[in-house]
Amino acid sequence: MKNFILRAISGAAYVALIVASILLLDNSPVMFLIVFCLFAALGINEMLRMDGQQDTESWLVMAIDMLGGAGLVVAFHLLNDDSVRNGLWLLPIAGYMVVRFIVQLYRPRQNALHSLERSLFTVGYVALPIALLNSIIAITAPRILLAVFIFIWINDTGAFLVGITLGRHRLFERISPKKSWEGFFGGLAACVAAAFAFDKWCNEFFQVPEIATWIGLSIVVCLAATMGDLVESLIKRTVGVKDSGKLIPGHGGVLDRIDSLLLVSPAVLIYLILMVYNN
Repeated sequence: MKNFILRAISGAAYVALIVASILLLDNSPVMFLIVFCLFAALGINEMLRMDGQQDTESWLVMAIDMLGGAGLVVAFHLLNDDSVRNGLWLLPIAGYMVVRFIVQLYRPRQNALHSLERSLFTVGYVALPIALLNSIIAITAPRILLAVFIFIWINDTGAFLVGITLGRHRLFERISPKKSWEGFFGGLAACVAAAFAFDKWCNEFFQVPEIATWIGLSIVVCLAATMGDLVESLIKRTVGVKDSGKLIPGHGGVLDRIDSLLLVSPAVLIYLILMVYNN
């Protein structure tokens, strides 16, 4: 019971932080940038620590990668700011690349290729999808992003409840033995039902004019969220860990909470660009 209460409190705080940061975007992007830069930096930290390959110099590389990930999120915010001219949005990215490669020259005991691969893959896997949230906001509206997160949470809840009750057929047993096809379709049904509910009662808030857009968005989120969760499970299984970290009581690490988002973000961006283009 104590663990359940702790899990509920930490989960509620996580949700409240995201909801508040998105709703405040109408007035200022500061809280949004702070929250998601923090997610990017902490996620990168967990990813680099997961395989246990530590050395006496790694703290510097880890700090540079964390700053580089946060810089990527800021860069994409600047990219979508009409007041930023002459490619200035590229400065955080260029600065990270220059510093990271120079630092590698002073790490003679390390396999340079392996070290750079780890850094660049980690920043790309964790920070780039978070940075793309800025592009989703730019082509639609901040509240659409809130709908995306709600779909992720509804999908997780629906998949868990149906899976634990009716789950018999494994979805991807090699990677995640507990996931079932029944759970997947339960999450999908919950998302589509939520899409109809949003269209009927929340269009004035979200400003999405067509039910087809809602249904398409719910399906894209469900598919991408499931695959995103499986990808992180594959990474954790490869390095032999159960959770990415212990930062969030009862939930594991930051990566364990945003794993779905890391594929949902680019998938939703592709969907919205195609929808906007077609319209």
